Amino acid sequence: MQQLAENFWNFRGSFKVAGILDFGTHMSLMRRPDGRFTLIDSYGVSGADRDALLKLTGNGEAIDAIVNVHPFHTLHCNAAHELAPRARLFGTRRHREQAPELPWEDAPIEDAATQARFEGLDFSVPAGLDLVTGDDSVHAASVLVRHRESGIVHVDDTLMVLAAPGLLGRVLPQSRLRFHPMLGKALQHRPGAADDFAAWAGDLARDWAATPIVCAAHSAVRRLRPGGWRNEVTHALSAAAGTLGRHRARHG
Repeated sequence: MQQLAENFWNFRGSFKVAGILDFGTHMSLMRRPDGRFTLIDSYGVSGADRDALLKLTGNGEAIDAIVNVHPFHTLHCNAAHELAPRARLFGTRRHREQAPELPWEDAPIEDAATQARFEGLDFSVPAGLDLVTGDDSVHAASVLVRHRESGIVHVDDTLMVLAAPGLLGRVLPQSRLRFHPMLGKALQHRPGAADDFAAWAGDLARDWAATPIVCAAHSAVRRLRPGGWRNEVTHALSAAAGTLGRHRARHG
């Protein structure tokens, strides 16, 4: 449990494939001015982190919303609900399909009207991408979240940070922000989708330019120098130029 700002915490967790390769996962917690809390994403937190979370939130009673923002991050939704069973549970349409036994709110988080219900948080959904494609291995799109008070961004997969695991991560440098390698497969099969994505990324670089920290799923918390967000998102867009160009050549 890392406190990254006065009212923002991030939890790093384990997500192992085949019981061997640990891709990692994460969850964030923000405290609102009224003293209530919102969880962003779900993770089955344990040990000292769980104790600290429960102490901070009055045994989970002060958590009144859990907001799941990546349609393919569904494994820990039950655990988060058990942690704060009275909290309103939000997710994408796919969350509701994958875990119909949970008491989801009717309004999906990818809809702007739902996002507007969360004071103090800004949301962004990548234009030109399908949030869910016909290929379940494509996880490039998600709902990005920015904590307005601190400027911290919480993102799952859409923007990534490559970081060495364990102790090596303290020695070897992180990568700059980059877009998901399956971006090309998430682009909608229609004219203008690549242009829409490029415009969205440019707007995101400008509108969230004051971002000091990025909490990225599967890898790391990245602390940015002043201007770093705009520079790194712009660089990530430049690095994706080939992918976008090939899409334009095929679809327009």
